[in-house]
Amino acid sequence: MTTFDDRKNAFENKFAHDAEMQFRAHARSNKMLGLWAAQLLGKTGAEAEAYAMEVLKADFAEVGQEDVFRKLSKDLDYRADELTIRAKMAEFLGQAKAQIMDEKPEGRG
Repeated sequence: MTTFDDRKNAFENKFAHDAEMQFRAHARSNKMLGLWAAQLLGKTGAEAEAYAMEVLKADFAEVGQEDVFRKLSKDLDYRADELTIRAKMAEFLGQAKAQIMDEKPEGRG
């Protein structure tokens, strides 16, 4: 294998790793958003967890976070305005990324 092939493989592996980390961060932040919104809606326990899963599933409607924003905006109605929802989206994404970065990689003690 040539040095070029090694570099290509390293780049592809890094790209795949970064994409996986982004996916995990968005999924985790969407769950946090769902639990936050559930609390505003008066849901607790299993009902709150189920609602958080609905928010997670809403993210698969289209690329980006606008599908999640639309669901939350519709569901929360008067309970939270656009600025509040978008601020929470940014806050939870930052928290999720920090949590993932703090986790130990698999296979390490």
